[in-house]
Amino acid sequence: MKITEISLSVFETISNTGLFELQEVPAGGERKRWVRTAEGAPTRELHVLHVRTDQDLEGVCTVGDARYTRMRTEDLEQLRFLALGEDPQERERLYSKCKAATRGMFTMYGWHGAFDNCLWDIVGKVEGKSVSELIGRARQSCPAYYNYGGATKEASAEDASKAAEQGFIALKDHFRGTGEVNAEWAAAVRDSVGEDLDLLHDAAGCSYTLDEAVELGRRLEALKFGWFEEPLDDRDLTGLQRLCDAVDIPILAPETLMNDVDLSRAWLETAATDKLRVNGRIGTTAYLHLVEAARVMGTTVEPNGPGGLFGHVHAHLTCAVKNTTYYEYFPNGSRDEAGKEIGLINPPIPIDGQITPAGGLGWGAEWDWDYFEKKRVTVR
Repeated sequence: MKITEISLSVFETISNTGLFELQEVPAGGERKRWVRTAEGAPTRELHVLHVRTDQDLEGVCTVGDARYTRMRTEDLEQLRFLALGEDPQERERLYSKCKAATRGMFTMYGWHGAFDNCLWDIVGKVEGKSVSELIGRARQSCPAYYNYGGATKEASAEDASKAAEQGFIALKDHFRGTGEVNAEWAAAVRDSVGEDLDLLHDAAGCSYTLDEAVELGRRLEALKFGWFEEPLDDRDLTGLQRLCDAVDIPILAPETLMNDVDLSRAWLETAATDKLRVNGRIGTTAYLHLVEAARVMGTTVEPNGPGGLFGHVHAHLTCAVKNTTYYEYFPNGSRDEAGKEIGLINPPIPIDGQITPAGGLGWGAEWDWDYFEKKRVTVR
């Protein structure tokens, strides 16, 4: 079998990554920190990659997931040089080839992830299996954690309680205050939902010092939180190492670096994180390399967001991989049902707090192709 055509469908959609301004606010003593204020969600391009073969098979995957939704024209042109005429079943070889090409392309690491995911889609159709079955399905469904929020401590606790009532056994916040304020909010949520649920703290919107992160980490431990995500800048290798050494709560990183497989592995192997943040947008082959690295280190990979195809990619990967705890769920359809805007029929939605991969072959995504083509702006 040979790859005969690679193309991009281009759509215009509202971006999941909104614009923002930064304001300096006091953070205790003479220290100040930057706080984001939303400035609206712009219209952005969303790209869907198509890989076709001489046996009339087609692999389809979104570029990126909720972020990194576009492929550069230069990258698409280079991909055609690298992949046309190749056998789509040789996923490891093509991953190695594209990874080696990255050094000479001056582009973002992980740029070829959608291509790799298309290959998995094709091979699933060839072998009559879903992607989770190709990998070796570890479970039929996976627990999902719910991202809750609220403008006040009380509103956050109320939203967390509502999520628990829907069957979610794990809940994650995105508090943006100081360590002291966030500890108070965390305690309020714990009081609201009880001791049995797994609470997770995501500090991506915060700017803790190392001392502040250590103090908060210890307070989160006392509240029996499951992990402390992005506590410091992901590039602060030394700070993360010191934090991991100082607290018992598992540290989860490096989300802003996770497109780079080698850096993610290095952060894990140098004890700058306890659990590894991953995303299927880098490609399933690369993702599985990190799964194995985490397994050897006796830890887990924890996927961020939908991973591609509006959740189908991570629905399969969380159920295929043993050393994964949760699927990440964002309520109100911002990551999954958004796929309906371009013709996706079956976005995966957690039921009773559990995500289950779609049936069918490959990724199992089902499309209204007439609507897809109607909404499409152009093909490249």
